[in-house]
Amino acid sequence: MNSANKIIKYQVITIGTLDSSLVHPREVFKAAIENNSANIILVHNHPSGNPEPSNEDIKITRRLVEAGNFMDIKVFDHIIIAGNFYTSLVEKRLI
Repeated sequence: MNSANKIIKYQVITIGTLDSSLVHPREVFKAAIENNSANIILVHNHPSGNPEPSNEDIKITRRLVEAGNFMDIKVFDHIIIAGNFYTSLVEKRLI
């Protein structure tokens, strides 16, 4: 997102397996920096159909928020999509 909170690019950072995905702040913020992003929204899916965040989802989100704060790139939200349902970590006040 740019400084006016308009989406400037959608980018796939990683593709996981059936039950896991490796995410590292370096790859997430590399894309944000290359695109001159002021803010980012993280999105991933849960093939299980359960949109609730796992402990690992919460842990990596907090790590990404911390890394973003250091670089002055705000993580606006982390959205988990599962079938026709979703969970926003901001709405759940986990960010």
